[in-house]
Amino acid sequence: MPISVNKKAMKLVQDAMSRPEEFGLTTFKDSSGATIIDAGIKATGGYSAGRLVTEICMGNLGKANITYMDYEGLRLPSIFVDTDYPAISTLGAQFAGWRIKTEKYFAMGSGPARALALKPKELYQKIAYEDDSDEAVLVLETDAYPPLEALEYIAKECEVQVQNLYVLVASTSSLAGSVQISGRIVEAGIHKLTEIGFDPKRILYGCGYAPIAPIHPKSAKAMGRTNDALYYGGFTYYTVDFEDDQKLKEIVAKAPSSTARDYGKPFYEIFKAANFDFYQIDPNLFAPAVFAVNNIRTGVTYTAGKMNLSVLRQTMGLTES
Repeated sequence: MPISVNKKAMKLVQDAMSRPEEFGLTTFKDSSGATIIDAGIKATGGYSAGRLVTEICMGNLGKANITYMDYEGLRLPSIFVDTDYPAISTLGAQFAGWRIKTEKYFAMGSGPARALALKPKELYQKIAYEDDSDEAVLVLETDAYPPLEALEYIAKECEVQVQNLYVLVASTSSLAGSVQISGRIVEAGIHKLTEIGFDPKRILYGCGYAPIAPIHPKSAKAMGRTNDALYYGGFTYYTVDFEDDQKLKEIVAKAPSSTARDYGKPFYEIFKAANFDFYQIDPNLFAPAVFAVNNIRTGVTYTAGKMNLSVLRQTMGLTES
C-alpha cells in the first residue's frame, strides 16, 4: 500500500490536539463541523508550533528542527529540514499549490489534503502519486479563519465529510508562520528543479536550512522577509540517481535564485514593482540561494548559487545597537 500523507499527518494532528497548550495552539470546531487549528492568527504559537506545522505540511514524511546557523558571520535562528521521501513530502504535500478562493475569502492551501484533491493535477502526474484517506489535513497561510463556504468547498474537492477536515492556519506575521515558510526550503528547491526539467522522482533524499525571518506586523512586509529568507539565505542538499552527469551539472547551474533577472533586491520591492502580481516576477527567483546535488551513480556533487548577506540584513531590518 502506498504511504498516505493524510493518515500520517493525522498522527501529528491528533497529538497536537491532545496538548494544544504545549504548542500555543487554539483548536475549535467550525459550524460546518470542520476542525480549525490556529497556530498563529489569534493563537500564540511559536517555534514549536511552526515546527509542527512544517512536519504536518510534509505529511509527516520529513523532520524539522530549530537551530542557529552562521551566515557569513551573521548568526540567525534557522530551521533545518530533512526528508527521505522528497517528491511526495514536498510536491505531493507541502507545496502551496491550491488556490482556495470564495466570494469573500482567499488563501493558498498546502499540505496533505492537496493529494486528495489533486491540486494541481499535473504535478501529481509527474510524481505518480495520489492519496486515499477519509480524513484531510490542509494548511492555510492566512490572516483570517476560513468561512463556511471555503471549508465546504475544500471537503468536497477532497471527497471527505466536512467533519473529517482539519485545517491549520497561521498568519505570515506570526512566529509559527515565519518558521513554517522557512521550513519550505527543501520544497522550494525541488519545485525549482522540477520546473527546469529535472524528474523529481530521481531525487532520493533532501535536506536544507534557511533563516527564520523576524516578525513584521504588516503581512506584505512579512511575506517579503520570509521569501527573502529562502531566496537569499536558503541552502539545500539533494541526493539523486541520474545517468548523465553533464546534464545534471547544467541543470544545477540553472537552479539557484541568483539566475533571476530581479535577483539582488528585497522581495517586497520586486513584488511592489510587479504591481503585487506574482505572475509578473521572473519565476527563476523562486528558489533557494544555494544548491548542492550529489549523484550516487558517479559520486560527483555539483554546487551552484550564493548567499546574499547584504539583502538579508536589509530585508530583515537588522541594525547594530
